[in-house]
Amino acid sequence: MILADENIHSFIINSLRHSGFTVISVNELSKGIKDEKIVHWALEENYIILTEDKDFGEWVFAHHIKNLSVLFLRYSFEDYKIITNTLC
Repeated sequence: MILADENIHSFIINSLRHSGFTVISVNELSKGIKDEKIVHWALEENYIILTEDKDFGEWVFAHHIKNLSVLFLRYSFEDYKIITNTLC
C-alpha cells in the first residue's frame, strides 16, 4: 500500500488507484500532520511513502529508521502526467 504525502498531485493518486494500487492520501485523511506522524503511520501499517519532500530521506539516513520505504519524486509541475504514466 502507498501512503501519498500531501504534496503528491491528486492526478497521480487517482491514476495509481485506477491502476489497482491502494493509495492512502494524507491530504484526504489528515492534512497538515507532521512528518513524524506520517513515518510512524507508514511503519505501523507497512506503507510505502510517496513524497516530494526530501525530509523523509533524513528519517531514513540521519535517524536510522529501519524498514521505512520512501519513493521520492522530483519533477516540474508540468511533468506530473509523465510521472504518472511511469508509476502506473
